[in-house]
Amino acid sequence: MPSFNTLFTSIRKHRNQYALITGIVVALSLYFLNPLLLDAKAKMVLSVATLMIVWWVLEALPLAVVALIPLVLFPLFHISSLKDVTRCYSDSNIYLFMGGFFLAIAIEKWNLHKRIALGIINITGTNGNRIILGFILSTGFLSLWLSNTATTMMMFPIATSVIQVVGQQENPNGNMKNFSLVLMLSIAYASNFALGTIIGTPPNVAYVNYISEKFNYNIGFAQWMILFLPMTILLLFMLYWVMVKWLYPNRISHSEGGKLFIKTELEKLGKMSVPEKRVMVIFLFTVFCWIAKDGINNIQQLFQLDDTIIAMAGGLMMFLVPSGSVKAEKSIPLLEWVDTQKMAWGILLLFGGGIALAKSLEEVKLIDQLGSYLSGFGQNGLFLTILMVTAVSVFLSEVMSNVAQVIVMAPVVSAMAVSMHLDPLLLGIPMTLGASCASMLPMGTPPNAMVFASGHIRIQDMIKTGFVLNLISIILITLFCYFLQPMILKLG
Repeated sequence: MPSFNTLFTSIRKHRNQYALITGIVVALSLYFLNPLLLDAKAKMVLSVATLMIVWWVLEALPLAVVALIPLVLFPLFHISSLKDVTRCYSDSNIYLFMGGFFLAIAIEKWNLHKRIALGIINITGTNGNRIILGFILSTGFLSLWLSNTATTMMMFPIATSVIQVVGQQENPNGNMKNFSLVLMLSIAYASNFALGTIIGTPPNVAYVNYISEKFNYNIGFAQWMILFLPMTILLLFMLYWVMVKWLYPNRISHSEGGKLFIKTELEKLGKMSVPEKRVMVIFLFTVFCWIAKDGINNIQQLFQLDDTIIAMAGGLMMFLVPSGSVKAEKSIPLLEWVDTQKMAWGILLLFGGGIALAKSLEEVKLIDQLGSYLSGFGQNGLFLTILMVTAVSVFLSEVMSNVAQVIVMAPVVSAMAVSMHLDPLLLGIPMTLGASCASMLPMGTPPNAMVFASGHIRIQDMIKTGFVLNLISIILITLFCYFLQPMILKLG
């Protein structure tokens, strides 16, 4: 009889195969046992949905690969026609995210991100607490406009260098272990907590897309910022207080070495180059259009802007405007197509697959049934219902892709809200925001996994810190969505 260690080693070695088999077995069991007594089409949709969800949760295949399953199984089993399914993979909101990717790549290509980050850190100061505050603020600001994964990748090498420099300085009363731990965690958490823009995290984009498709309601970029940018700022300062003032005080005083490092890096960058200036102008113009879109549309009728048009216009301008770089042998634009090799194309496919899955679940009324069932838990009042939805979303995202989670849960909480005669946004937005706040486990978000791999973080520390931050996130999201959201965002 094999020992437990041998069995565990085998499972770990063949994890993907076991995950694939698990998904197939669960899906087939639902289809043949039919515990919900569904009709043939609904039974098939539920089985395919279960297969995709299990494979997403267990990461049996890359998320984008699982998202392509509807292209094969939906037409094959007469769930939807191939034309109807493929339309889901060309939804307008997918191009909103693509435009944001183009902007992010250009910012990274010309080192504008590094200048912004080092500039903020230089302002905040060089003692242990202020360095951490600088990283939190700069990371949070960048992540409002770039993906949380890209932002963490940008900040990670800077943080590693700062840890090395500060560690070389004489500071007998300081705690370098706590400083290193907090600096790494602050990068991941500040990236995740940048919820103040629609493009700040993929779940935001996924939910805005769902609301647009399902209820024909477009959530404005400026509306979202007015409501959730203050919440983001509160989350970032709570992050600083929890880690620096409460859990992991570092007591590292002013560091001349750290100051010198920041100064040296800024000197290496030199004056802002022509390409940087041009990227900055396009970026700021894009942000301005997002914020002022409604006003621009109201004062003229020649054209009407929306967030996708603005994002794609900003992205395309990066390909059109010459860089003006004196280092280039020939005239090149700010962005070339070869630069897009860095782009997360899989996220765009993931949106398409999620849209296809959500539409099929709605067509067979499965989501309405589930929403009606869950609405029974809403008898304790709206505040507790929002709190429950937020809490479930935050802790579920520790073990499930946050984009996939929003794609699956958006129809559920919408149906739940409708059955309770509530505005669907009252439950959908807190669910969406909560999906980005996973803080306890490395697999919760890519930034969590990235900083965990640095070697400065123990799993016990991440779980302890993450649990506290999860609770704070749940409370803040619930308060903002209950008290302030109805005044700014509502369907009716």
